[in-house]
Amino acid sequence: MNPVSYAELLRLTLPQIALTVAAFFVLACDGMLLRRSPIAVRARIAMLLSLAGSLVALALLPLTAPVHLPDGMLVLDARTGVVQVVLLLLTLAVTLLSGSVLVQQGREASAFTTHIGEFFALLLFATVAVLFLVSTQNLLLIFLAVEFLSLVLYVFTAFNKHSRASAEAALKYFLFGGMSAGFLLFGISLLYGISGSLDLQQIALAASQPDSLLLAAIVLVILGFGFKIAAAPFHLWAPDAYQGAPSLSAGFIASSSKVVGFFVFAQVLFIGVASASGNAAWHLSAPGWMPILAAVAVLSMLLGNLAALAQTSLRRLLAYSAIGHAGYLLLGLIAHTPQSLAALLYYVFTYALAVLGAFGVLAVLETNGIDSLSSLAGLSRRSPTLSACLLVFLLSLAGIPPLAGFFAKFWLFAVALQAAPAFGLLWLVILAILMSVVALFYYLRVLRQVYVAPMAENATPLSSPALARITLLVMAALTLLLGCAPNLLMQRLR
Repeated sequence: MNPVSYAELLRLTLPQIALTVAAFFVLACDGMLLRRSPIAVRARIAMLLSLAGSLVALALLPLTAPVHLPDGMLVLDARTGVVQVVLLLLTLAVTLLSGSVLVQQGREASAFTTHIGEFFALLLFATVAVLFLVSTQNLLLIFLAVEFLSLVLYVFTAFNKHSRASAEAALKYFLFGGMSAGFLLFGISLLYGISGSLDLQQIALAASQPDSLLLAAIVLVILGFGFKIAAAPFHLWAPDAYQGAPSLSAGFIASSSKVVGFFVFAQVLFIGVASASGNAAWHLSAPGWMPILAAVAVLSMLLGNLAALAQTSLRRLLAYSAIGHAGYLLLGLIAHTPQSLAALLYYVFTYALAVLGAFGVLAVLETNGIDSLSSLAGLSRRSPTLSACLLVFLLSLAGIPPLAGFFAKFWLFAVALQAAPAFGLLWLVILAILMSVVALFYYLRVLRQVYVAPMAENATPLSSPALARITLLVMAALTLLLGCAPNLLMQRLR
């Protein structure tokens, strides 16, 4: 591999540089020029600056020939480019929704009165972290980017200073995150000891013969990443974080964090320790990371979907739903084929779009005092637009055709059935289908409140920002489009 000049390295990292400059510019403008301005003005300026930084980063993405720097420090290819584009689009959506909600000066905006610039700057810094995270195959850089992202997410969770639930959730998130970071770092150190390298491709060459030390390293890495993707039994932080964090902070955690977590986890398993995969087929089980992930997937699907049935808060319902979806997504890793990786990415992209849309609707509703399932009664008469968007997002999460979530599940389950040996993962697919039926029940329970339950006598039409409605309608239309024309994304992932 030829060494890359500093000028070339600078060109390849221009998107991250643009986002960093935009973040500091947002902080400077809000802190020095607009501190005494009205909240609406500060929110508009911060939103516009953040949008400009994200759009510049999107335009600067290096869509050139594949790049692989020595030691896996920077790895760029067509699939990485698609993931980076999706992550930047999710950041744009969060920015638009956050700015519009803050401009409305609703109930939740009081938490941001003195920290509007910090919120948007943290969002841009988190985007820098996720872009670096998906463009490296070096374990040390992966760990540093994961921890940088985690620090931002801890602050995001605690951002509502006026809420004890927010502070408690952030503390739990931080404590569990610190423990998972220890497991991940210990696993990385064992992999380095085995191979003498931090490059995933070099680790794959040195770890061609599975042994007990390699299996111990794999278990520790699974513990570390299991926390990041909110898979059971490493999920204990998720319900409180989704409940206590500001709505769109929780939406970012549920979407972008989930996308990058599964992508990097797949890189580590498929490249670095592919030789120790083992087998999770019901009649050909062999030790390795596949049977471990199969156990985690079963526990996630069961616990996430069954616990969601008992929830009275839409936030906690989405949190337990996320745990269940983590179980479905693990099927893409267990199948361990190039097709399964493409199906996994399609699923996690469409899931991120739908769950961020659901949190966007929730953010607008909370500015009107709606924060529980019972308070959703008659929402379709009070706000037909928001109700229609929520309908699309929840039915997509449930996997109902012709929405994107249906094709995502169909493709993922079909790939899992085709993985060698044929129908060896049938038992997992059957469980996933059964749990999808359970999930449909609690999603329909929410929609029943929206469309069937009678509206309160003193209820009035809801006010919602026009920009938020437009953003949510575009996201809902995209969810429908990707379900009707999945090849728009499939071809790029393949």
